[in-house]
Amino acid sequence: MSSAKSVSEYATPGFLVWRLSMKWRVAVDRAVGPLGLTHAQYSLVASLYSMNRDGHRPSQRRLADHTGLEPLYVSKLARSLEAAGLLDRTRDPADPRAVRLSLTEDGRAITLRAITVVQGLLEQLLEPLGGLGGERTRAFSREVAVLLDVPLDPHTGAESPSGEASLSSEEVSSEE
Repeated sequence: MSSAKSVSEYATPGFLVWRLSMKWRVAVDRAVGPLGLTHAQYSLVASLYSMNRDGHRPSQRRLADHTGLEPLYVSKLARSLEAAGLLDRTRDPADPRAVRLSLTEDGRAITLRAITVVQGLLEQLLEPLGGLGGERTRAFSREVAVLLDVPLDPHTGAESPSGEASLSSEEVSSEE
């Protein structure tokens, strides 16, 4: 691959979404690593920070729904963040099956630093679209939100009678 243009010239939208998500995940992992966080942990604590700031103390399940992470994975992340002293997990008195989450003082401090770092990355990423406040960025955000609202069923994919995916050569990205 010689340039970004060659990557996108023949790529499917799915390939481009995957490439962008991988680029973002790697960049965030590298940026928040010095703070002792992974990208997944950052997603959890930043979302929790926002929800706590708005007066909510969400359950692990609600946080999983908000972040798009699997509930079991959120539970694992929450336990590791609790062990690191960044969040508190407490049983919900109204529902003994539910666990409520909140950031500790240290968790808030680390999260605020991480949010600042990731905000800088986001500004870099969106610069070609006019920056965070740009019209193209707002349009991009609206389009991504539409796609996120589409329910996906992995059992309804298009397959040929032989069981192989039926894609034309134009639909498959070349990795040359």
